[in-house]
Amino acid sequence: MDIMATAFTVSVWVLPVLLAVTLHEAAHGWVAWKLGDSTARSMGRVTFNPIRHIDPFGTVLLPAMLLLGSGGAMMFGFAKPVPVNFNALRNPRRDMILVAAAGPVSNLMIALISALALHLVGLFEGIISNWMAYNLVNSLWINILLAVFNMLPIPPLDGGRVAVGVLPRFLAYPLSRLERAGFFVILAIIFLVPWVGGKLGYDWNVFGWLVGLPARNIMEFMLSVAGVS
Repeated sequence: MDIMATAFTVSVWVLPVLLAVTLHEAAHGWVAWKLGDSTARSMGRVTFNPIRHIDPFGTVLLPAMLLLGSGGAMMFGFAKPVPVNFNALRNPRRDMILVAAAGPVSNLMIALISALALHLVGLFEGIISNWMAYNLVNSLWINILLAVFNMLPIPPLDGGRVAVGVLPRFLAYPLSRLERAGFFVILAIIFLVPWVGGKLGYDWNVFGWLVGLPARNIMEFMLSVAGVS
């Protein structure tokens, strides 16, 4: 193993991942606070301090395993979810949508800022310029990936809560009850279904179809909007 190459790879992923998951969760807490629920604020979760949001598995172990196991080709992670008391919100059904959407929206904003900041890379030279470029591109990618993934309409993901808020009650109620099993559904989509497909000789990369492909399209669009070729 090339230690220097590994160290460089880690160094250009740590900051983008920490910022992405930290601001995502802080955005949930901040919007909830503004809409009447101070639960997250009272627990010190409306903050940009990443230590407050770090999940040992999702923020440290999982990204490290994916990063080192794929040689830098794959990266994903998540932070400790911000607690929200939806009953404390002024308009629970409407405000639940706004709180849930705040995380993915914050990721898209960071992604766009990262794309625009690529114009600054040319002001530097050598390894510094290279390091900045990798950080910004990785920030662009991980934030878009998190936004798209979290908007899948599966509770407890943000998209699931948005769906519960906008669907008629006769559809919203059974979907909301899926929240307890939602984590296992997500794990099955990411790991089990592709594994079963591979054993049968099929490419069942559902995560790639639902998340990877839309994320790449959004990334190309943002680079175009930012005027980065």
